Amino acid sequence: MFPQDILAEIDRLTAWVPDWLIAVLTFAAAAGLALLLHGAAVRLARRLVTPRHVFVQSLLSATRSLSRVALVLIAMAIVLPAVPLDKQATSIVAHGLFVLFIVLLGWASITALTLATDFYLTRSRVEEQSNPLARKHVTQVRVLRRVTVTLAIIVTVAAALMTFDSVRQYGVSLIASAGAAGIVVGLAIRPLLTNLFAGIQLAITQPIRIGDAVIVEDEWGWVEEITGTYVVIKIWDWRRLVVPLSYFLEKPFQNWTRQSTDLIGTVLLWVDYTVPVAPIRLQLEEIARASKLWDGQVVNLQVVDSNERAVQLRALVSARTSPEAWDLRCEVREKLILFLQQEYPGALPKQRAELVDLAERRAVAGL
Repeated sequence: MFPQDILAEIDRLTAWVPDWLIAVLTFAAAAGLALLLHGAAVRLARRLVTPRHVFVQSLLSATRSLSRVALVLIAMAIVLPAVPLDKQATSIVAHGLFVLFIVLLGWASITALTLATDFYLTRSRVEEQSNPLARKHVTQVRVLRRVTVTLAIIVTVAAALMTFDSVRQYGVSLIASAGAAGIVVGLAIRPLLTNLFAGIQLAITQPIRIGDAVIVEDEWGWVEEITGTYVVIKIWDWRRLVVPLSYFLEKPFQNWTRQSTDLIGTVLLWVDYTVPVAPIRLQLEEIARASKLWDGQVVNLQVVDSNERAVQLRALVSARTSPEAWDLRCEVREKLILFLQQEYPGALPKQRAELVDLAERRAVAGL
């Protein structure tokens, strides 16, 4: 019996079966075969990939469901021409499969990108503030990942929508007109584009990084998180200050750890003119040497200002990080005040007054 005869016999035997049921059974058979092939391919891939390739193993596990669905869609697209459906139904099913495949491709790209960046970030430790190179890499990877994910979502949605004739015609007419509608759309997406390009520029120029100690809007804290649209500053009292990305490219701010985490702390004291500066300088050196917060680099005492009532002393001490510099400043201030109270109480600031005998002054004046 020839193949044509076999097909004719099959058509005769299945003439009573509805076309939609045949279509469902055909798609189900194709999906089942695709699942069997996918399972075999995954087992083969796991055997070929050695335990040394941790990233490849993780990628296979993370994209297993996505690759399974993709193979099912491909199998259904292959058998679609043989399914007994009319032209319109076939066109709708083919269009749906194509849209799903575009979405699946975008989803897989985002998953692979996220997994790759997470795998890279596991090698960088940002807990140590004295590691600026690691913080630089973490900041770049996180910001660029968010920007890339945003672009991938936009491209995926745009590609899926452009498969519809009505959407494609509207997009072409909108571009061709370049009129008021284009201006409105441009104004609407301006904040998104501003933060998007700000994120790219911030990742390249790096004015701030994850873990940097900064002063923003007169608030001191650390850069805790950098997203695609805003930056989260953890204030010293555990509040969170949320600032747009564009802020760090348009307005001035202080970054205490731009080049390194080492900082010089300053302690200012107002004292009387009778204060002996040399003993206080020696006491400052002893306090610094006895402190675990001092990094052993800078310790100095200077007379930096004076007025009609007192003089101002400035104590300089250095520390490894900004939190340690703050704690060291508080420790030095407390111990210097205690030293003055115990050893030189007369050197503390005081108000001077002159007592005058009014009767004697009047006599001198001849009143």
